[in-house]
Amino acid sequence: MGEITAVFQIAGVGILIAMIHTVLKQMGKEDMAHWATLIGFVVVLFMVIQKLETLFQEIQRVFLFR
Repeated sequence: MGEITAVFQIAGVGILIAMIHTVLKQMGKEDMAHWATLIGFVVVLFMVIQKLETLFQEIQRVFLFR
């Protein structure tokens, strides 16, 4: 169930950042729009890295009998 929640969180961040990017771009602040997109990407990257860490720990537990 936690995996589904993580997918929705990532999708939510993506939708929010897309809306912020669009608004900033329409206001003529393209530099800020690009920074917002970059920050959103970094946030999602950290979320994915945390999930990958959990995955690797689970793989170690299963195959190394920890």
